[in-house]
Amino acid sequence: MSLPSPTAPCHSAPSPSAPATGAGPARGAGVGRPILALGAWFKHAACLLDADGWTFGPNLGDLDSAEACAGVEPAVEALLAAARHRPRAVAHDLHPDFHSTRVALATAARLGVPAIGVQHHHAHVGAVLAEHGRFDARPVLGLALDGVGLGSDGEAWGGELLRVEGGRFARLGRLRPLRLPGADRAAREPWRMAAALLHACGRGDEIATRFARHPAAAMLEQVLARPALSPPSSSLGRHFDAAAGLLGICEVMQLEAEAAIALERLAAQHPAPAVDQADWRITATDGVALELDLHPLLLRLADEPDAGRGAARFQATLAAALEDWVARAAALTGCTTVVLCGGCLHNRLLADALHARLPARGLDTLGALRLSPGDAGLALGQAWVARHRLDDKES
Repeated sequence: MSLPSPTAPCHSAPSPSAPATGAGPARGAGVGRPILALGAWFKHAACLLDADGWTFGPNLGDLDSAEACAGVEPAVEALLAAARHRPRAVAHDLHPDFHSTRVALATAARLGVPAIGVQHHHAHVGAVLAEHGRFDARPVLGLALDGVGLGSDGEAWGGELLRVEGGRFARLGRLRPLRLPGADRAAREPWRMAAALLHACGRGDEIATRFARHPAAAMLEQVLARPALSPPSSSLGRHFDAAAGLLGICEVMQLEAEAAIALERLAAQHPAPAVDQADWRITATDGVALELDLHPLLLRLADEPDAGRGAARFQATLAAALEDWVARAAALTGCTTVVLCGGCLHNRLLADALHARLPARGLDTLGALRLSPGDAGLALGQAWVARHRLDDKES
């Protein structure tokens, strides 16, 4: 299946300390020719990784305009001109329709070097490890909490639990998928994600009356019944949207991540109710060992009359459920290092809770330092993964 067009990550605000450009240390990066990486679609910034560190080109923003796309090749040429050697390879996202992918393939062909596709969330994990100077291949757990990224199975990922060993990864778990009714439109209209949850829980007959102010509501149950019109996604960002839609906080977004921002702000103003472990389930399904099902939590929000209390419940329960999920994966794999990454980590309530909870479980927890946990730092992770793959091939 095709992946819907890129959708907004779930975040509260850009990190003020995250640089759009500049170099960083690369302890343990080794020697040899550099690796060029082209990033993805959101917050696009190319990166060159070499033995001295990494250098980002300018952050061109989202590649959704001719102006932004026109800036990609000059930025790449500037990085190449500053490099001492021709790159070993050019890394890129798996999505074939991204302008960054097309430029990467053309650049690799022109230079006569390999083009290496890197799964989006694998790259997120690699970016954090690179920033911490971890260029070895020791296994880690990667908790990737994001808006969307093309998975290795061709579907839209965004709530993933990965076991990463350098250039290799295994998908241990995912969030139970929600359908995206209307595909791209679902990422801009949280009421559609709320409707998807109701449909999945056998309450689709409520959609037309509950969201009657939206003309499409009358037909949405039929849209949800057609997989081609409602592709699945494990995205945590879309779970935030569903929560905001069910609570009536935001039903249609005018700004990027508006629903998630509103939900986080409202949650911060209300005391969190006691967490009920019945609000999530962890099971094995569809080729993954650990699927985290948040449908019970979302369904509870559908009947919550107090939006503030519901927002606080969502934030608190989500953190507890993710802690449980990671702890089970650690017990299953023996991995004791957890990497937190993806655009949803801009949500400070969530990030702070995970950075407190996971170390209390005896887990070494790594997160982004100066770089963004979202797509602005993604190219560094692509280069990190590509370097491991090249080293494995040459060893």
